[in-house]
Amino acid sequence: MKAHNGMRPHDVVVLLKIICSDKNWLSKDLAASLHISNSEISESLNRSMIAKLISPDKRVVFKTALYGFIEHGLKFVFPAEPGPILRGLPTAHSAPILKNFFVADEQYVWPDAGGKVKGQAITPLYPNQVLAVKHDERLYDMLALTDAIRVGKAREQKKALELLKITFESVYA
Repeated sequence: MKAHNGMRPHDVVVLLKIICSDKNWLSKDLAASLHISNSEISESLNRSMIAKLISPDKRVVFKTALYGFIEHGLKFVFPAEPGPILRGLPTAHSAPILKNFFVADEQYVWPDAGGKVKGQAITPLYPNQVLAVKHDERLYDMLALTDAIRVGKAREQKKALELLKITFESVYA
């Protein structure tokens, strides 16, 4: 087994995608839907297993452990700073899942040339994230919630954690 050299940002995305998937997911399907190579999916699953975020057979995400990591570590390990104003896909408090809970002057977006919203750029957890979420609304919601935790104020973080917990509970046990 390879040494664990720490988690990578896209490892969180892979775990969230597994939570969104049915129980019979295949690595090749994860790779295709996330626009990540098969070998990178395999490496990601290994890192997550060593970190005890997924079962030893790499089939079941330990949602309580992942939630704890997102709640207490994500913003420190994978911080995000709002960048320049660009067109993109809304994220954090600007995303549809949170937009109705907060009134904000600034918009946050993942950069996307085809985006219809202008806002401060938030670097996604991995380069092809925008492509992946365009075909998976639940993954989009979960990643927007994680961005609210990464860049939001205390009240936004609290609401994002509440909604993320509900989302985790609504999928397979």
